[in-house]
Amino acid sequence: MAQNPRVTRHDSHSTTDQAHGWSTKRISITALFCALSAIATLFMEFPILPGVPWLKYDPSGIVALVAGFSFGPATGVVVSTMPYLVHLTTPSGAYGVLMAMLATLSLVVPASLVYRRDTTRRGAVIGMVVGGVICVAICIAGNLVITPLFSPTMTLDKVIGLIVPALLPFNVIKIVLNCVLTGLIYKPISKAFGN
Repeated sequence: MAQNPRVTRHDSHSTTDQAHGWSTKRISITALFCALSAIATLFMEFPILPGVPWLKYDPSGIVALVAGFSFGPATGVVVSTMPYLVHLTTPSGAYGVLMAMLATLSLVVPASLVYRRDTTRRGAVIGMVVGGVICVAICIAGNLVITPLFSPTMTLDKVIGLIVPALLPFNVIKIVLNCVLTGLIYKPISKAFGN
């Protein structure tokens, strides 16, 4: 006697079956990652280059990378976007949110996609290198296109003049910090979450 397909089919939005949806555990851990990232971006940012105090580093990218490596690109996307919405209430506003999301997504998504195919330390390193290169390119392009739209005092020529002395070194330092620290902690954290 054939079984009723409605009984055996798994709901793709299940909160109880990890293999066919987001389990309750995964949702809870993703929320935890988002909270940690929001705290990092609000309270732990600081300038890392003299002369450009508006370019600030915070460790939220590490949280998003660890989330992407531990639970896949979809979780990485959530943790790369949701926490930055808190900046809509800060002076940086929509500009800060847009630039932060671009920077984090362009690092986390490629890195976690590569790592998903090769879940070894080698795969993590290759993923972070690929993500890092893409992130630098996206951040520079984003500054060239978006910054003049949001800041009447920052013309395209001024942004171009900042690429070599400020934008490029800032983004490279930020990416290296995020990747090195993620490489040191993602395995223990992933194991702690039973993943």
